[in-house]
Amino acid sequence: MTSVPSSLPRALPDQRSGDPDFSPTGAELAAHSPRSPIQVVRRDADGARGVLLPASTGGPAPRAEAGWSPEGLLPGIYPEWLGDPSFRAAHGLRFPYVVGEMANGIATTTMVAAAARTGMLGVFGAAGLAPDQVRRAVTELRRQLGTGPGWAVNLIHSPGERGMENAVADILLAQGVRTVSVSAFMELTPAVVRLALTGVRRLPDGSVHRPVRVMAKVSRPETARAFMSPAPPELVRALVRDGLLGREEALLADRLPVAEDITAEADSGGHTDNRPLPALLPRLFALRDEIAGRHGYPVRVGAAGGLGTPQALAAAFAAGAAYVVTGSVNQTATEAGVCEEAREMLAGADLADTVMAPSADMFELGVKVQVLGRGTMFAHRAHFLYRLYERYQSLDDLPEAPRRRLEREVLRASVDEVWRETERFWAARDPREVERAEADPRHRMALLFRWYLGQSSRWAITGDGQRRTDFQLWCGPAMGAFNHWVAGSFLADTRARSVAQIGLNLLEGATVVTRAQQLRAAGLPVPASAFAFTPRPLA
Repeated sequence: MTSVPSSLPRALPDQRSGDPDFSPTGAELAAHSPRSPIQVVRRDADGARGVLLPASTGGPAPRAEAGWSPEGLLPGIYPEWLGDPSFRAAHGLRFPYVVGEMANGIATTTMVAAAARTGMLGVFGAAGLAPDQVRRAVTELRRQLGTGPGWAVNLIHSPGERGMENAVADILLAQGVRTVSVSAFMELTPAVVRLALTGVRRLPDGSVHRPVRVMAKVSRPETARAFMSPAPPELVRALVRDGLLGREEALLADRLPVAEDITAEADSGGHTDNRPLPALLPRLFALRDEIAGRHGYPVRVGAAGGLGTPQALAAAFAAGAAYVVTGSVNQTATEAGVCEEAREMLAGADLADTVMAPSADMFELGVKVQVLGRGTMFAHRAHFLYRLYERYQSLDDLPEAPRRRLEREVLRASVDEVWRETERFWAARDPREVERAEADPRHRMALLFRWYLGQSSRWAITGDGQRRTDFQLWCGPAMGAFNHWVAGSFLADTRARSVAQIGLNLLEGATVVTRAQQLRAAGLPVPASAFAFTPRPLA
């Protein structure tokens, strides 16, 4: 793939005299001109290192009386080159950058299309949507982007709704979706294995072609191991028995990992184990090397979680990440599927303005998600619901005081009214849940509490002003870091925050930071200001 500059470099100083610059200012100018090759030189008198800009391939020969000598050449670098080139090639991308899935369609088809047209990989946020909504979204993406590269769809683990998981997998296979990002999985399921192996075949040259690429977000080594390894034989045999996989697909299963791209998900918004990325990445790299060495196939490891500044992206790439995934910061993009008030709330967040709260989809398992705490009572009220669930066996067991609080502060309606609405929803979505609730009062209570947890996200999407204090906005500390970085720049205005401008500026800044570190490692006097990049409109 041919790469071209994603923006024009900063103007370089006039170096026609051929004199090097040994000052911190010269090092900073070199850092902020990452596309220009840099000659590193050494001053004979004191051994100080400086830069010669711009540098030719061979570099100028020093004059005998110059008092300096060349030490090496740093070629120009581009944002396109920060990650693993095989990731870009496999997915047909210009940049090693993924605009991650945000549930309930917050990562909209508009956002995905904008990312794809910028040369990034956009992932549609299918989690939480009904199959018909997913089908319509995929149809729209195919209309805008065809079946070509640049877009993917999310499949989220649904341990309580395996039928939903399988239905979405059916849609993705029927519609010919080429890339699927799976998330929140605690174990491999038939739906994931079907996606990974359907259509796999041996080519005339002996290589194996797989029409669907699976990317897996993980935060635990044991989960990563399952996705890096071939599909479990017992799952493959069951799919063959059920007529969901063919004989050739089953025979080739042990030659492929379930997922070729593993995303190390650190402290992120939504479902998260709050792992620190510098601890998680090396662990998964070591696991990749072990498994790839045993099976002889490549697996790439990317990074997600906490990526809201150029320094964070540069650190992930420097650590060896094949690609990066952003999430929280894209909720403030103009293409995000949340209301304007929610975007402004997120744009006002600082580093410590996030909290953990019970999740809607895995409420009964005690799973939590990371959400915005500032300006919303959602987390406080969600914890109240979970305490009730832990303490009581049914809605009828609730004492008068907590029941009044539940109806007045949280539901803003009677328990009976909300249950009727909840019952109608599940009767249409999965009648088995209603049957189970009739037989199990505690499950009935859980479904009613999940009504609030689910609606709170939708209120933030539709902009229900009466429910502003109940907005559930998934985000991690990256949101606050991003807001601090863009303060005073054109991206401080949420109206300028397109997903393309967010991504291009993060990548451009990461390139500057990478070049600054190269110069520091070469022994130059690089000032702290060289590592700072102010966002600017990029083409």
